[in-house]
Amino acid sequence: MSGSPIPDIRSLTKLELEQFFLLHGEKKFRAAQVYEWLWKKNGRSFAGMTSLSKEVRTLLQDHYSFHTAVPEIIQQSSDGTVKTGFRLHDGLMTEGVLIPSGERATVCISSQVGCALGCKFCATGQLGFTRSLSAGEIFDQVAGMSLKGGQADDPELQAASLETRISNIVFMGMGEPFLNYENVLVAIEKITSPEGLGMSPQRITVSSVGIPKMIKRMADDDPKYHFALSLHAATDAKRDQIIPFNLKHPLCDLTDALRYYHKKTSKRFTIEYILFGNFNDSIADAKELALFCRSFPVKINIIEYNAVKGSGFKKSEPDKTRAFVDFLESRNLVVNIRQSRGKDIDAACGQLAGKNLTLNT
Repeated sequence: MSGSPIPDIRSLTKLELEQFFLLHGEKKFRAAQVYEWLWKKNGRSFAGMTSLSKEVRTLLQDHYSFHTAVPEIIQQSSDGTVKTGFRLHDGLMTEGVLIPSGERATVCISSQVGCALGCKFCATGQLGFTRSLSAGEIFDQVAGMSLKGGQADDPELQAASLETRISNIVFMGMGEPFLNYENVLVAIEKITSPEGLGMSPQRITVSSVGIPKMIKRMADDDPKYHFALSLHAATDAKRDQIIPFNLKHPLCDLTDALRYYHKKTSKRFTIEYILFGNFNDSIADAKELALFCRSFPVKINIIEYNAVKGSGFKKSEPDKTRAFVDFLESRNLVVNIRQSRGKDIDAACGQLAGKNLTLNT
């Protein structure tokens, strides 16, 4: 194997593991044991796979690497929000956020290190793009943020913790999920599989800035998870100013893809709309948003802006937010207001990882 990268053990299917063990004179059932350590027991190393003999663990270590995303920096807000920086095998960092609500919690996870889309209001957009995360690195964010109760050494307690603590998963962290589509799908499969974390796909939402061809591909794949569109402006004139991708794929392309999604899946999706003070929060903007929403059944999440230094944007005033929402509701639209959380820590997406992208040398 000299001269070529050593493959990550979590890039293999169970069938490939079975073939590996048969090739090396081992029983096929060893693959099921390894697979369980990788995706159900949250194993972190070959040495930790204690149900395997030392010889089998050495065999694995000689042929494969084991890349994990390790919680390194944890910040807790006064409102209970927990932001975790995960150190990756190559020294880079990504981040996830756990947002508690009573006995339930939502985790917001990342799909990339940085982002190539450069949205003007986003801290991640200021970082640029470094690389996409593997399915295992995406998976580790969910598993890692479920273990805040000191239960990391007991797999059975880990699984129970996941069921009681995490109620929802949202792909709204660093990166554009549709630009890492294959790994996002594999991660969701491991998170939802009985051989993994066993969570319902109905608890998962994938949020995208809206890449038309990928929305259509997702629709063709008949997703069991939910879809959310990060819209933030309902005219090309304004969306062009904050989302450079819109210059290449304007709202007419996006509308066509969304119609296709609804026709193919019969599902309602969510529109995420951050209110920026004196930019997109007027009644005229609300009218444009209501007009955009006429083409398909949606629900709207109005999001309070978490200010990013140097972006030039600020959050909308409460009275303007209320008037904006009241107008939408007067048009019989379903509207939720999402309050900003974690304001006293590096709360905006990308801020924590931006400070700690590589190891100090």
